[in-house]
Amino acid sequence: MTNTKLLSLKLKRNCHPSSFTDYSILLLSIIYPFFITFVFIFNKLTAAKYKYKFMITISIIILTSLISYQAFRDHSLADKLIFQPAEVRDGQWYRLLTYGLLHADFTHLLFNMFTFYLFGSSIEAIFKGYLGTAHGSMAFLMLYIGGLVFSILPTYLKQKDNYYYKGLGASGAVSAVVFAYILINPMNFMGIFLIPIMLPAFLFGFIFVFISMYLDKKQVGGINHSAHVAGGLFGVALTVVVFLVLTQDNLLLNFIHQIRITSLGQLFRIGF
Repeated sequence: MTNTKLLSLKLKRNCHPSSFTDYSILLLSIIYPFFITFVFIFNKLTAAKYKYKFMITISIIILTSLISYQAFRDHSLADKLIFQPAEVRDGQWYRLLTYGLLHADFTHLLFNMFTFYLFGSSIEAIFKGYLGTAHGSMAFLMLYIGGLVFSILPTYLKQKDNYYYKGLGASGAVSAVVFAYILINPMNFMGIFLIPIMLPAFLFGFIFVFISMYLDKKQVGGINHSAHVAGGLFGVALTVVVFLVLTQDNLLLNFIHQIRITSLGQLFRIGF
């Protein structure tokens, strides 16, 4: 049972590094160490059962946190790494990856990394358990890195001539991981942070995609909702292909089967 809030990937026109405020730096310095401590303590307490299962997830969280923190302090670093489609078009392809190491502020970073830890630790353990450590590790890295690249491609194609468009955040990759989890565990309950209504993961996923597509069409809030949808679709597609090739398991058929045998009473739950 997991409660989570997916924070939107913030892609803003005319985004300037000054958005990385001193207030965010202060919050990050005081609060974020507690989050990192929680992650390591939880990992230590579960090490006997899940030994080394979360190492890639933890490594990505640490790397992203350190670079985001440095970018809060060094605006020139943010300028060098942030997603700018026109710069990508002109040959700076590395920005298709490095934008995921940046975040707009402390809250953006915290929610993305906390969500990634909740789902990433589970998916990393599942991948390594079913595919073996080597194949599982490679598949998980492909899921996260591929999610970063694939989720931003629609934006790149649409904005490649726009020199004023900038974007940052790991939400596209996080969406890929979350939807891989939904594919494998469609009947596990999920919810939105602080809202005491729980839904099966598959229903949560469908609603999330519908709302994201609607908001993207309306261009609400300067948020790149299409990146969430694209990242989620990539996560599902890659997971299906990897398991089909390496284990001959058809996760899509299993997903459909689990939903078909579900009774109406299993679709909703009140409370956390």
